[in-house]
Amino acid sequence: MNDAAPAEQTASRTQAEADPIARARALVPLLQSAAAEIDATCELPATVLDAMHAAGMFRLLIPRAYGGAELDPLTYVQCVEQIAMGDASAAWCMNQGSGCSMSAAYVAPEVAREVWGGARDVLAWGQGPGARAVRVPGGWRVTGTWSFASGSRHATWLGAHCPCFAADGTPEHTKAGRPWERTMLIPRSQAKIEDVWDVMGLRGTGSDSYTFTDVFVDDAHTLTRDSAAERREPGLLYRFAAMQLYAAGFASVGLGLARATLDAFIALARKKTPALNTTALRDNAAIQGIVGHADARWKAARAGLHATLREVQANVAAAGELSAADRMAIRQAATFAIHEARQVVHDIYHEAGSTAIFAAQPFERRLRDMNAVSQQTQGRRSHLETVGHWMLGGEPNLRWV
Repeated sequence: MNDAAPAEQTASRTQAEADPIARARALVPLLQSAAAEIDATCELPATVLDAMHAAGMFRLLIPRAYGGAELDPLTYVQCVEQIAMGDASAAWCMNQGSGCSMSAAYVAPEVAREVWGGARDVLAWGQGPGARAVRVPGGWRVTGTWSFASGSRHATWLGAHCPCFAADGTPEHTKAGRPWERTMLIPRSQAKIEDVWDVMGLRGTGSDSYTFTDVFVDDAHTLTRDSAAERREPGLLYRFAAMQLYAAGFASVGLGLARATLDAFIALARKKTPALNTTALRDNAAIQGIVGHADARWKAARAGLHATLREVQANVAAAGELSAADRMAIRQAATFAIHEARQVVHDIYHEAGSTAIFAAQPFERRLRDMNAVSQQTQGRRSHLETVGHWMLGGEPNLRWV
C-alpha cells in the first residue's frame, strides 16, 4: 500500500469540502431519496434542510464579511444545477433564498448580522401588489399581502416590497420621478402565513402567501434593492443585480432537471425492451438519435449560459458595473436555457413510454417540475422579444433584465 495514500485522500476530502460545487454534488443522493417526500409534503424536510445548511447552500451569495461564500455568478449557478439534479424544489428554494440574501450588501453590518448571523437564517419574499409602507417617526408602518414566497416555510425573515407613502398618504417618488419602493426586512414570526401552495410542479417550494398588518419597521431594516447609492459591499458579485442571479439560477434549475431526466432515461434505455417489441430501446435508431440530439441541446444551452456569465463577469471586473448589453446577454441566455431544458424533458418523457407515468419513477415529477420552471416569470418567452427589440435599436427596458 502506498504510504502517501492516506495523506492524498485527506487532501482530496479537504478540497471537496472547500469546493462548493463538490459540496452541492455530494447532496444529490440524499435529495433524490427525499424527492417523493418533498413533493408530498410541499416543503423541504428536516433532513434535507440540515444537510443543505451544513453544506452552506443558503449562504453562497452572502458577503464574506458575514460568513458567506460570496461566490461569483458562474460558480454559483453550477451549485444550483447540481442541487436540481437531486430535487428541483430544493434548488428553487436555494436560488430564491440566495437572491434574497444579496440584500445583505445593502444594509448596515449590524442589521446584516441580525438577519443572516445564524447558521440557519434564511430570508424569503414574494410579490405584493397593493402593499404599502407609510412613513412614521423612525421608520414605516407596513401593510400588505405577498405571494409566491418560495422557501418561506423554513425562512426566519420575510421581505416586504412596498411602495412608499408620506404620513399624509401622498405617494413618494425617486429623484427620477418613479414611485419609490423599499424592501422591509421583518421576522417571519410577525407574519400571518396562508398555505395556498396546491400546485402541479415545484410543490416542495412551499411558496405560501403572507400578510403583515400595520407592522412597524425601523429605517435600518429597509433597503432599496440593487441601489448603487446604498450598496456597502465592494465585491464583484454585488455589481450584479439579484435579477441576473435569479435568471441564471432558475435557468440552472431547468438545466439540472433536464440532465437528471436524460441520465435517468439513458439508464432505463440500456435495460428496457418495450412491450410488444423485440428491440431494446438502446438498439432503436430513433431513440439513439433522440438521445444524441437531447444531449447536444442540453450541452449547447448550458455552454451558452456559462460562456455569457464568464464574459459578463470579465466585463464587470473591468468596468465596475453591468452594462445594458451585459444584462440583455444574461436574460437571453437564461431564457433560452430554460426553454431548451424544457424541450429535453418533454422529448425524453415521451420516449420513456408507460414507465414515465408512474410516480415511483423519476420522470413524471421532473416533467411537472420543469413545466413549473418554464411557467414562472423567468421563463417568459417575451424576454426574447425584449432582447430582440433592444438589438434592433429599441430603447432598452431593463425592468426584467
